Amino acid sequence: MRIVSGKFKGRRFSPPKNLKARPTTDIAKESLFNILNNMIAFEEISVLDMFAGTGSISFEFASRGCRNITALEINPVNYAFMQKIIRELEMGNVIHPFKYDSFKFIESTKTAFDLIFADPPYDHKELENIPHLIFEKELLHPNGLFILEHPKEQDFKNHPYFLENRKYGHVNFSFFRKSPEN
Repeated sequence: MRIVSGKFKGRRFSPPKNLKARPTTDIAKESLFNILNNMIAFEEISVLDMFAGTGSISFEFASRGCRNITALEINPVNYAFMQKIIRELEMGNVIHPFKYDSFKFIESTKTAFDLIFADPPYDHKELENIPHLIFEKELLHPNGLFILEHPKEQDFKNHPYFLENRKYGHVNFSFFRKSPEN
């Protein structure tokens, strides 16, 4: 696993062998952040990284200057690895990890974010409901951006707040935004 750009560009980390995660590929991650570079000011946004796994996406946001990142991961091995890297990067004041179920968080939080990234297990039975839940619970600030990583079999084009889909090999990112026009 490596950080592809920003302050920590090129830093590599070796996840434990018993890690239960499917980290976003470097090519997909780099492409995603190239898109985001043209859409957002990293230093000015709050980020929620759901199903954070190794923390790879959170580390990319932090490396690019985000100062407020909440990372949710329920698996204890993944969570411990993420905490270890946060300590190594001295990012405890930027990345706030929680060993917590993402769906319970959606139901209980009163916090809204500028950007939400969700990378659930591709076979998760509730994957297709995540966009609906994000907007129903009003977890985004006005004009906030939601990005869902999902398998190619999922299609969100009919969701009322769907913007676009980008494909990078087996990785798909669907972008959603509730803009004033919606």
